[in-house]
Amino acid sequence: MRVAILGCGYVGLELGRQLRADHDVVGVRRSEDGVAAIEDAGFDAVQADVTDADALSAVPDADWVVFAASSGGRGAEAAREVYVEGLRTAVDHFWSRDDPPERLVYTSSTGVYGDHGGDWVDEETPLAPQTEKTEVLAEAERIARERLVERGGHGTVARFAGLYGPDRYRLDRYLEGPVTAGYLNMVHRDDAAGAVRFLLEGDHREEVVLVVDDEPVEKWAFADWLAEQCDVAFPEKRTKDERLAEGDLSETASRRVRTSKRCSNELLRSLGYDFRYPTFREGYWPAIEAYLAA
Repeated sequence: MRVAILGCGYVGLELGRQLRADHDVVGVRRSEDGVAAIEDAGFDAVQADVTDADALSAVPDADWVVFAASSGGRGAEAAREVYVEGLRTAVDHFWSRDDPPERLVYTSSTGVYGDHGGDWVDEETPLAPQTEKTEVLAEAERIARERLVERGGHGTVARFAGLYGPDRYRLDRYLEGPVTAGYLNMVHRDDAAGAVRFLLEGDHREEVVLVVDDEPVEKWAFADWLAEQCDVAFPEKRTKDERLAEGDLSETASRRVRTSKRCSNELLRSLGYDFRYPTFREGYWPAIEAYLAA
């Protein structure tokens, strides 16, 4: 199949590496450095901004489009420009072509659920975004599904849990502390990419699929496990109230501290996806080994 990965960054590069042996893959980034990274990963690259329909004309026709663009950790307005305006532009552009794609996968975030007090959430749980940025993500999800239907296409939303993996283990955050109470929902980069590949190649057309590993874990327990494996002292702990009382958090950060939930991967598992890193225990070993060898 012909695959276009728009916003071919952390997950997109790995997805391209996984797809390139069996499909014709092109990655799209707006910067020269981004294009170079795609070429280094071993597949074709186009330099284009997803918000610019004219620039997207340089991207070849595709059977599958994956929208994996990132706002780079910037604020809500930058997120709106990329996720809402960029996705709308991409949908309108590709699905107005003479040979439109068959499928779209849009990569969203479990942040759209908001706070559930540590309870379980799944694809049927109503969305309750609690930051301006997650409200933007929820709006983009509607574009990925409803606007595509209007255009005669089909879209799947892959809601990623917290991504980790090469260059994103962030050991120091948990080894040095302080660590605030609450649940972590994670998925290794390779499984995030692997799940998107699985959804495409298996022609799974669910509207929404949670992409998260088998074991949400309480942050304190995770930090203590890491400390044991790295042979260091347990980090200092904070309750949510204690962390909020310190008064040095932004509004967005304080909302994140208040947010806790456990995300279920029952649907993805039932479809037949087999995780390479089913829990953090397998996924963090390369980082732990590197830490011990340093």
